[in-house]
Amino acid sequence: MAQYTPAELANKLKDGLLSFPVTAFDANLEIDEAAYRKHLAWQSSFDVAGLFAAGGTGEGFTLTPQEASKVVRMAVEEAGSSVPVLASAGGSTKQAIQNAQDAEAAGAEGLLLLPPYLTECDQEGLYQHVSAICSSTKTGVIVYNRANAVYSADTVARLADNHENFIGFKDALGDIEQITKVYAKNGDRLFYLGGLPTAETFALPLLQLGMSTYSSAMYNFVPEFALDFYKDVRAQDRVAINEKLNRFVLPYLEIRDRVKGYGVSIVKGGLKAIGRDAGSVRPPLQDLTEADLADLSALIQKAGIVPAGATL
Repeated sequence: MAQYTPAELANKLKDGLLSFPVTAFDANLEIDEAAYRKHLAWQSSFDVAGLFAAGGTGEGFTLTPQEASKVVRMAVEEAGSSVPVLASAGGSTKQAIQNAQDAEAAGAEGLLLLPPYLTECDQEGLYQHVSAICSSTKTGVIVYNRANAVYSADTVARLADNHENFIGFKDALGDIEQITKVYAKNGDRLFYLGGLPTAETFALPLLQLGMSTYSSAMYNFVPEFALDFYKDVRAQDRVAINEKLNRFVLPYLEIRDRVKGYGVSIVKGGLKAIGRDAGSVRPPLQDLTEADLADLSALIQKAGIVPAGATL
């Protein structure tokens, strides 16, 4: 059962770092429950504001609804007593409703609503889609502004007017004009989070646009570094941020950009590099090559950000 009202959840999430735990798979690419629970216990042992189970970094797009429900339930059981656990929903409206209701039954505090599958849609269709999901659950709902789900400021305001559990706007486009319009129109009725790939790269300028937090994928394998980076962003310490960008984040991007889909694969590569292997990624993604994994391992060591207890 949820511990937070939607409004309380928004207040909790807006002032801390967020992350999406990877979903651990075994050699047959089935969910590895023991490894996943171990990872969740580690991730929730730090001062993180919220964890999103079965999200993008968690390869939620490869999970069946039944698997997604199982992953969320394990996350709530393993981490929910110390940090809010949120789930993800996607696909058709009916599938997203099933995801939302399964997540609520599993004890998730909220929901990140991914774009509808494939087809293009306009604002009225997006409104009706999100409205249906908000009406299907009592948990807080956050929309993910990306791909074929680009929400106008008016649509966001209409959703906020009609659904008390509509609490957040996550952006993965980086369109300054759109973000400015959404924030100016809606203000503190919502909380805003950055969701561009390797969000650390954009965190400081997006803070100026009203995005007080973001989801960090690298938190999965270098949590202390990720939390320190977030503190520097909130303090607007440009010198410290640039030092960390040059020491690790920008070289990390060079490895990430070698192959499409490495934005997720490199996170599991990072876990493998520090001795916390969570298995391979599922197709259509592909694992890091041995050379790329070696480069990532060397970078983590060179940057001096090896987590305590790691076995590089």
